[in-house]
Amino acid sequence: MTPIALMINGLPGKVAETIARHAETDGRVRLLPWSLTGPDIVEPTVRVGSTDIALIRPDARETKIPELITAHGPFITVDYTHPSAVNDNVDFYCRHGLPFILGTTGGDREGIRKRVTESTIPAVISPNMAKQIVGIMAMVEYAAKTFPGLFKGFRMEVRESHQSWKADTSGTAKAMIRYFNDLGVDFTEDRIHKERDPEVQKREWHIPEEHLDGHGWHTYTLTAPDGSSQFALTHNISGRDIYAGGTLDAVAYLDKKVRAGITGRVFSMIDVMTNA
Repeated sequence: MTPIALMINGLPGKVAETIARHAETDGRVRLLPWSLTGPDIVEPTVRVGSTDIALIRPDARETKIPELITAHGPFITVDYTHPSAVNDNVDFYCRHGLPFILGTTGGDREGIRKRVTESTIPAVISPNMAKQIVGIMAMVEYAAKTFPGLFKGFRMEVRESHQSWKADTSGTAKAMIRYFNDLGVDFTEDRIHKERDPEVQKREWHIPEEHLDGHGWHTYTLTAPDGSSQFALTHNISGRDIYAGGTLDAVAYLDKKVRAGITGRVFSMIDVMTNA
């Protein structure tokens, strides 16, 4: 099987770097030595493992990407950039016919889905690329559909902690809240307790110091109106390696859809995991 040509955008960001490092050793893909980057990045290249990857700033991409497509043929892109860039990036991918995996949170998610469905490409879009977390989310979603109102009247507390430079609220937390709303819980996104202070994370959350710059710790706590019962769901991820497997599985899945001639479709990680 010919390896899938893959561009990972968002370098020198740490999540993109982790995915690229895993891609180097994954026989299913061939890591292309280019990456779309942000306007403030000054270095021309970044080294990932044994690969020197050229960084393409926004002012050069309209010229450079068509050249790469002509020279190397079609390829799949993975986006781990910045929430503020998501809408523009998706428009760029759709205009240039680049099937993509969107692991970045933020942006106008409904607008993004609409843009893809009106395009000539398929995409995989998910607020979380870790298969185990996606599985837990699917279980809660199933409960919400099967037992609506199960926790009606319960109070909920949502606590999430991420590295200090994470710009937005966790997309996973936002999705989970929607499921708990269907389970009868009255809770809104603005009540999420977001922690981004490394000192508080060390002192109160006991997050290992080596993972302060890369972690995702979440706890959802439900308490009965009279306080007599309490339920909690916790998933603590330290580091970023867990996201690589799901992302690269999504690349292989999307490549099959491209080869099958699928266009204008948005797929989820559930689709990837069930091979739907």
